[in-house]
Amino acid sequence: MTTQKRPLVLVSNRGPVTFDDDGGFKRGTGGLVTALTGLASHREVVWIASALTAGDARRAQEADGQSFDVEAGGDGEFQVRLVESDPDAYDRFYNIFANPMLWFIQHYLWDLSNAPDVRRHEIEAFEFGYNVVNEDLAKAVVEEIDGVDEPVVMVHDYHLYTLPALVRRARPDAFLHHFVHIPWTQPDAWRVLPRGVRTEIYEGLLANDIIGFHTRSYRWNFLQCCRDLLENVEVDFDAGVVRFEDREVWVRAYPLPIDAQAIRRTAQSERVAEFEAELLRRRREHLVLRVDRADLSKNVLRGFTAFDLFLEQHPEFREKITFVAQLMPSRTDVPEYAEYLERIEAIVAVVNHRHGTPDWMPIQLKLKDDLEDAVAAYKNYDVLLVNAMFDGMNLVAKEGPMVNERHGVSILSENTGAHEELGEFALSVNPFDIQELADSIHAALTMSPAERQRRAQGLQQIITSRNPGDWIDDQIADIRKKAGVEA
Repeated sequence: MTTQKRPLVLVSNRGPVTFDDDGGFKRGTGGLVTALTGLASHREVVWIASALTAGDARRAQEADGQSFDVEAGGDGEFQVRLVESDPDAYDRFYNIFANPMLWFIQHYLWDLSNAPDVRRHEIEAFEFGYNVVNEDLAKAVVEEIDGVDEPVVMVHDYHLYTLPALVRRARPDAFLHHFVHIPWTQPDAWRVLPRGVRTEIYEGLLANDIIGFHTRSYRWNFLQCCRDLLENVEVDFDAGVVRFEDREVWVRAYPLPIDAQAIRRTAQSERVAEFEAELLRRRREHLVLRVDRADLSKNVLRGFTAFDLFLEQHPEFREKITFVAQLMPSRTDVPEYAEYLERIEAIVAVVNHRHGTPDWMPIQLKLKDDLEDAVAAYKNYDVLLVNAMFDGMNLVAKEGPMVNERHGVSILSENTGAHEELGEFALSVNPFDIQELADSIHAALTMSPAERQRRAQGLQQIITSRNPGDWIDDQIADIRKKAGVEA
């Protein structure tokens, strides 16, 4: 499948590297990049992505819009093609339609009694933003596979739902695979979108040969959506197949693992040791940790409210515990996110004022994106809090237990993708039940050493049972199977 006859093309909004004004580059951020880096560095692929910075645009221009090689040190060598879109179109694509419109739909974030109001502004963002960027990337894909028999194209995430139909129209022989890295919600959530927009999105996705999700529940939701929201489709829930036009579309679940060895290597680095020394110097008897983007879906406010309730109901823990929250500011040019960050800072101030003493601050808030700092905290938490309202997978829930040295207890929202795999050995919580969350913090801190060890070992066994290579291989195997090609 990945020989020269059938080359592999990856396409996503964010690429593996981001260039600065001086021509240097750094690795792209986010779970998607992490997931795909291993594939791109070990197989013959071309990775097509949007040019996100002025440095990206300049590098794309230097390559005359064609693909070029990037030597990324420990991550290997990539063949990358960066695609420039009109800045106004990209702004509409990213900041109006993809975020927040699709992101909010797929995380149940809309307060439907108040928002959204879908006006011409949003429709034009789809027509002249989302579709334009999808067309730009689709054109690059079609050019890249020109003259190649039966190419394989792997499309990633919610930014590119209409791209597959464009590629299918130009190259009916292409094998198209689409992996969605965020949750897939139930049919009613999608009724927010005007029918024409919604239909275009679904028909774009159904131009693929295989559609992948992290969990069985997201897969089931997608099948329900096809049945309830579309006409002229046949849905086979048992087989996970949607029959659309004259094709069969396979719908599958591929849970994303982490690279356990990589996170362990990071845990042994000198920079982690420096952060760890400072953390141990300041730590109290107990440490609660969360590491997240400051995204509405992560449910940060309820996490702090639950900790406030825990301290109120269990005053014996005052001055003996610290809640370290490392949050990466996210999408601050979207008004809802800027407001959310302000609310996070405000509630931290309230909790610290209510419970703190002159030499003790209950919550330590770090607004930063620093992997080594996070890993230093991973090694030393007693409780890891992952209480997202809804989350595609949540890799923090897998990274933390891999390097923790204290048999720390995981508190895990039942609405995360990771819960489908890890729920047996975590304390499961309803992310909206603040009392349950406060009780779970207390249960974790008072759990017997033997039970903590049993749960920690169970988590590690599950997390290490698969690696990112397995995730890719499972998808490649299905591509081979459906395409009728021998492995």
